[in-house]
Amino acid sequence: MSYNTIKYDVEDAILTLTIHRPQKMNAFTNEMLKEMIDAFDRADADDEIRAIIVTGSGDRAFCAGADLSAGADTFNYEALSKQPVEEGASPSREGAEGAISADGSINWSHAAVRDGGGKLSLRIYQCLKPVIAAVNGAAVGVGVTMQLPMDIRIASETARFGFVFTQRGMVPEACSSWFLSRAVGMSKALEWTFSGKVFGAQEALEGGLVRSLHKPEDLMPEARRLAREFVENTSPVSVALSRQMLWRLAATNDPMEAHKIDSRGIFSRGRSGDSAEGVTSFLEKRSPNFPDKVSKDMPEFFPWWEDNEYS
Repeated sequence: MSYNTIKYDVEDAILTLTIHRPQKMNAFTNEMLKEMIDAFDRADADDEIRAIIVTGSGDRAFCAGADLSAGADTFNYEALSKQPVEEGASPSREGAEGAISADGSINWSHAAVRDGGGKLSLRIYQCLKPVIAAVNGAAVGVGVTMQLPMDIRIASETARFGFVFTQRGMVPEACSSWFLSRAVGMSKALEWTFSGKVFGAQEALEGGLVRSLHKPEDLMPEARRLAREFVENTSPVSVALSRQMLWRLAATNDPMEAHKIDSRGIFSRGRSGDSAEGVTSFLEKRSPNFPDKVSKDMPEFFPWWEDNEYS
């Protein structure tokens, strides 16, 4: 797939994925949704990519939210489905065909009902590589909710954030009703959601939404420094497993569920070439050269959440 709304650049095993609609403050569209999902698919399949940085083009915005060019019908899937498709349309542009029957009843399980931002958040959640958000400017609506399944968020001192849904007559999207309270706690999540206010980088830092603030010119160097920490001297298979273990097991109700998966991970990794290389390189006081690849050497029990045998 060729990309019109994002840039895909790989250097030193780090993918920089840049949201690129600077003339529209990098506003989110259905085309961008498809391109970003494709980019994460592509990155997961490429063993040369070890970490991902997501940022915005220019110095004004990371992503200013959904493109509002459709006006009052921006979030009305049914109305949008009856309009001609134009470049730069809203993220719900595919419409509601098939979801609404002739008598007006809605099939709530139909694919057309699904939120586009949620599709992207779920794809990021499933990623096998560490993901860093480098928030260079305004991040509002889906521009901030897409960051929540990313592993670490750092921001420019000039960045601004807003969970503005209640001010648009909408509700939290992109799975943020699940991710946000886990990132910042329920009270802060509700405060930001109820008010719909746009707030500054310092409040985002104090509320736990971002890890650290940086001068605009220092943001990407810090993101790359972090990414290199994840790339250098680590097993890519172990990193991929660790990412999924921590994200998925955080939502379980009993530590026994974590014990089951920890145990399978330790047992399978202990038999691997990576484990032998990790120990040997440590004893020999040299940098490791891990042989296992994410594309072909994930353990037999992975993905455990899709298999009843491992539940």
